[in-house]
Amino acid sequence: MRVTTEVDGDGAAHVEMCRGSGNAIDLAMARGLLDAARECEAARVRAVLLTGRGRSFCVGGDLNEFGAMSGEELAGHLTDVTDALHRALRIFAGLDAPLVAAVQGAAAGAGLGLAMAADLGFAAADAGFRAAYTGIGYSPDAGVSWLLPRLAGPKRAMDLLLTNRRISAVEALEMGLVSRVAEPERLQEEAADTARALARGATGAYGVTRRLVAGALSTGLHEHLDAEARLLAAAAVSAEGREGVAAFLAKRRPDFAQAVAP
Repeated sequence: MRVTTEVDGDGAAHVEMCRGSGNAIDLAMARGLLDAARECEAARVRAVLLTGRGRSFCVGGDLNEFGAMSGEELAGHLTDVTDALHRALRIFAGLDAPLVAAVQGAAAGAGLGLAMAADLGFAAADAGFRAAYTGIGYSPDAGVSWLLPRLAGPKRAMDLLLTNRRISAVEALEMGLVSRVAEPERLQEEAADTARALARGATGAYGVTRRLVAGALSTGLHEHLDAEARLLAAAAVSAEGREGVAAFLAKRRPDFAQAVAP
């Protein structure tokens, strides 16, 4: 099995890529990520933790698999791989549940895309990031050419995409590609603790916030302000909003999970 999914009692899902050789993405891995995304969607999870087992988070596409094909066979195969991977990314992006990633070792190619897609990305201090595509004559996938300019800016994005230079975890943090840098031995624990804490939070408010931030760079200020006002009013009268204010006034911890339970 290329990808495993476990959901705990708080609704936090742990999606783990568990293929050897750096968790390289072959067709089975891409389909495994799609299955995991669908499972998270169906279970209405409250947070998702994405990890890669072994030395590296994800080194990108499986070049051994791709190199064994040519012509129309390769083109069709890559279409199948990217179709499954991109459908998984769309599902994760559409969830209310925040996505947390823990990145160790290498994050390259589509692995870089998966790392950047996280709302909160944790990187081990010794992790390395590389675009990698043009170095083998490929162009980007996994949202890399969409995310990099938005997170790092167009000039830095072109630098990374054209030169394929490796950047450190500290550089990735400075560019906004990850949220936090952790000591390697603490990486998984810190990311998991954060995912569990998010699972106890206001999932509906998280979903609205994810969509507002995602649309911020393509929406005019006036339209965005209107959306903020409309969505805030809806949040205030929701079960989560009522529970949050009641808990604040009563000086107790809010129980958001119970507030949205059927």
